Amino acid sequence: MGLNRIVMRLARNPGTEFADGDDHRGYTLVAPLTADGKLDEAAFRAHKAAFTVRHFAPDEDPQEGKLARRGERWFFDYGDTGEADEPLYRIGEHRFSVGEYVSITDEDGRLLTYKVTEVTPA
Repeated sequence: MGLNRIVMRLARNPGTEFADGDDHRGYTLVAPLTADGKLDEAAFRAHKAAFTVRHFAPDEDPQEGKLARRGERWFFDYGDTGEADEPLYRIGEHRFSVGEYVSITDEDGRLLTYKVTEVTPA
C-alpha cells in the first residue's frame, strides 16, 4: 500500500472572511489513493490507522487526527471519540489531484472549499 501526502489549501469562499482564499490555512492528509486519484476504500478498511490528517492555520495550533468513516460518510476525527469533528462533503467521490476542489465543514458548521495543491508519495 503506497501512501500519498495530500495538501489542501483554503480556496476562494465568497461570502466569508475567506473570500480570496488563504494559502496558510488547510489540511495535510496522508492516505492511499486509487489509480484514478480517489481514496482507496479497500486500503482504508485494512489500514485505518494509516489515514491521518493535520489541520493548519496561522492563528491556531495545528490539530492532528485521523480520517474516519461511518457508513458512507467520511470525516476528520481529532480525538478518540469516533465523532465527526469535521464532516467531508462527498469525499469518496473526489479525485485528489492538483487543482481539484474538496469541501469540508469547519468547526463552526460552514462548508468551505479547499484546493488540492500538492500530491506526493509519503
